[in-house]
Amino acid sequence: MDTADRTGPAARPGLRELKKQRTQDALLRTALELFITQGYERTTVDEIADAVDVSQRTFFRYFAGKEDVALFTQRVAESHYLAAVRQRPPHEAPLEVLRRSVLESWDTIGEAIEAVIPIELHMRTFQLIESTPSLLAVHLRRSAELEEEIARVIAEREGLDVDADPRPRVAVAVFGGVMRVTGRLWGRGEDVSVEAIRELTALYLGHVGPALAETWRTE
Repeated sequence: MDTADRTGPAARPGLRELKKQRTQDALLRTALELFITQGYERTTVDEIADAVDVSQRTFFRYFAGKEDVALFTQRVAESHYLAAVRQRPPHEAPLEVLRRSVLESWDTIGEAIEAVIPIELHMRTFQLIESTPSLLAVHLRRSAELEEEIARVIAEREGLDVDADPRPRVAVAVFGGVMRVTGRLWGRGEDVSVEAIRELTALYLGHVGPALAETWRTE
């Protein structure tokens, strides 16, 4: 009787959820692979659905559209980074918090992303976003929203009112600018590995202090 109960109706919701997750994962991975191989603009929702052998209606149960799919793992990465910022020790200075958080995120992002898609596919998608104007525009808008959230976290850490003291937003804006530069430069390169973007990020972040505080002339 107990065995029957475990394999009967009580087990079905779990199986349904598992099937839904598999369908979403298949749609996500297939869509990203198609975007990369044949281009974001040239790929249709029908092609994605057909490749997974589901209906267009089923696709829209999981994603609002192509843009939602293309930026899906970027949301995972953003959440991963924001969590790292929140977990930094309270004695660290704001820019050090941001620097250590982003480098730590690149060191640990693999586990978060691999739960959804291969990390290599995620990095190729990031490169695709950087080179696709329509996706880049949305990504930059979302980045601005993320920066505002991070500025509020930094202000709270420092015991400041983010609307009365400009320093949290200024610090995050400087940091966000560096991230956009490194993302753009990395996206143009041939090495799209996590290691490559982490190294480039560390290099540019290392120059933030000198760039802001020192004279650049050599004579």
